[in-house]
Amino acid sequence: MSRINDILLRKGNTAISVLPQTSVFNALKVMAENNIGSVVVMQDEKFLGIITERDYSRKVVLKGKNSTDTKVNEIMTSEFPLLKPTDTVEYCMELMTKNNIRYLPVFDGKNLGGIISISDVVKETILSQQQTIDHLHDYIHS
Repeated sequence: MSRINDILLRKGNTAISVLPQTSVFNALKVMAENNIGSVVVMQDEKFLGIITERDYSRKVVLKGKNSTDTKVNEIMTSEFPLLKPTDTVEYCMELMTKNNIRYLPVFDGKNLGGIISISDVVKETILSQQQTIDHLHDYIHS
């Protein structure tokens, strides 16, 4: 059974972050430059939240706000279910589905251990299934 730590070991645990007073426009530029759909909001090495493209579309565009005047701390999501490196990928999938979220911070104690995206979960599930298929194939042919 795959664990969240398996994903973090493969992809790394570095999360791209911005300060809470960063404009939404500049946060979107950071996302575009790094080809990612979210950035972590941190201050003094403390996790404050995550801002996503979904936050931008729903909390800025649809509300008629200006992305250069709006700060990320005004629209970031800060409440997340707890996800630990030792949790299973299946548990992470349940949390994402139940809470309708695409990104989850992983905490190792009080420290941010990385970010898991729905894409990471899908890739890990496919890898796990392929390993099972390979194992069964080897078993049948030995």
